[in-house]
Amino acid sequence: MRESLSQSKRTHEFQIAGVPYKLKTSHDEVLVKELVEFLNQRMSQALTVTKNASYQNAAVLTALHLAEELILLKRKASSELETLEEKILKISQDLENSKSAAPRT
Repeated sequence: MRESLSQSKRTHEFQIAGVPYKLKTSHDEVLVKELVEFLNQRMSQALTVTKNASYQNAAVLTALHLAEELILLKRKASSELETLEEKILKISQDLENSKSAAPRT
C-alpha cells in the first residue's frame, strides 16, 4: 500500500515570498497552486505590518493568524455539530414518542 501512495506523489516547485521550494505530495497541481497563492497573499499581508519587514517575522505572524483561524473554525464546527446532534436527538425522541402515542391498528 505504501508503494502505491509514493507512486502517486508528484514533486511541485513553487515560491513562497520569493523563496523557492519543492514539495512532494499526492495533491494535484490546482490545489498546490491555490495553497501557494493563499500563503503568498497572507505572507504579503504580514510583511506590510511587520516593522522590520523580516520574512521570518512575517512567517511566524502568518502561522499565528492561520492557527487562530483554524482553531476558531474547529470550535465553530464543533459547536454546530453539537447543536445538530441535539436537534437530531430531539427529533428522534419526538418520533419515538409519537409512535408510542399513536393508536395501534
